[in-house]
Amino acid sequence: MAIQRTLCIIKPDGVEKRKQGAILQRLLDEGFRVLAMRQLTIGRKQAEGFYAVHRERGFFGELIEFMTRGPSVVVALERENAVAHYREVIGATDPAKAAEGTIRKLYGANVGENAVHGSDSEENGRIEIAYFFAGHELL
Repeated sequence: MAIQRTLCIIKPDGVEKRKQGAILQRLLDEGFRVLAMRQLTIGRKQAEGFYAVHRERGFFGELIEFMTRGPSVVVALERENAVAHYREVIGATDPAKAAEGTIRKLYGANVGENAVHGSDSEENGRIEIAYFFAGHELL
């Protein structure tokens, strides 16, 4: 299998619960390599740009309010089959439907506050990483 990159965002609810260390450790235990990482409070314009694909959906405003309410941790990750493996590790978007032991099952509260974001394709992983990190910042 090919080495891929994917983006993880530990969302404000995960940071508020002080679970960023546990989430990061789980990802390291799963064989991911951290290429770059930073904690930041995502601004409104940055959040609107990042989630522009959802602009026409009814939950867009709520999503932007949530993602800008406090610090998040953005992490560029790499490993074999990174996108699919990361999606498996984080679980379903709705924590109530996520498999036992997944990050969202452990730390998410509901569909809106589900602890982490994950890229849904290899292409989006590249785009999303570039949204938060310049190429020279990646190890």
